[in-house]
Amino acid sequence: MSDELQRIMAIDDPYRLLREVTTRLADAQQEVTELARLRRRVVQDLHAQGLSYAQIAEKAGLSRGRIHQIRHTGPAPEGAFLGRGSVVVATPLRRDDEHGRTVVAMDDVSSGKRLEDLARTYGLEVASEHVSVGGEIDLNRDGLVVVCGPRMSQEMWDTYAQDPVLSWERAEDGPWTVVDRRTGTVYRSGQDSDPARPYDVGYLGRLPRPDGNGSLLAIAGIHTQGSLGVVQLLASDLNTLWGQVGDRRFSTLVGVEYDPETSEPQSAELLCPLYRHDEEATEAAG
Repeated sequence: MSDELQRIMAIDDPYRLLREVTTRLADAQQEVTELARLRRRVVQDLHAQGLSYAQIAEKAGLSRGRIHQIRHTGPAPEGAFLGRGSVVVATPLRRDDEHGRTVVAMDDVSSGKRLEDLARTYGLEVASEHVSVGGEIDLNRDGLVVVCGPRMSQEMWDTYAQDPVLSWERAEDGPWTVVDRRTGTVYRSGQDSDPARPYDVGYLGRLPRPDGNGSLLAIAGIHTQGSLGVVQLLASDLNTLWGQVGDRRFSTLVGVEYDPETSEPQSAELLCPLYRHDEEATEAAG
């Protein structure tokens, strides 16, 4: 029996006991889920390296049937792309100056809800919140997924500025663009082009927290349709993204063709490589 369990069992106050047991059960369930995810990931990695299930079983002291079961059941490893144990999905509040009230853009609602649903399919606990109208949000937390561009939050502006490759910049004629410093390519929304067309650019990156003690997942479109396209890409291709960058810091851009009537993405594809920031730092140092 663990010391923690003994401590809880010794609590006399029944209400405090109930709170402690409930909290501990939730924590334990998250831990079990993440251990199962890690176990499946190890088996998949070993199998991908060329080992048979029989060889893995022999070396691990388990049956071949058990190894095969682990490989095909339990939470998928790629769920860790979004977070571990639990995630918080944050979307921005906006100011409706015409009516003097605070609102949430429908596209942001859709992006947030789809991210929450996606996270739940991977066995993650999910909570939601908003970036305030003034742009304030506490970024120094684990499991944070923020759907918010740099122009709506100073905290997010500072976070995007840590990206060594992709830079948010205003074009000379006013609209926001994203510039690939490596290639010099300037990516511009179809809404801001002449002639205009139903096309947007979305940003996806894992960037450092302000306190330096972890990372957060950042999603933004030049317009809201870009964010929706990024979420669609995550839903359809998370396994590939996880295989390329894992839980390391990275950034990339997504080109999004969408229905002009509904804003629903019709296609979403990568516009540039998934730039791993550790590799960028190594090249810069060299």
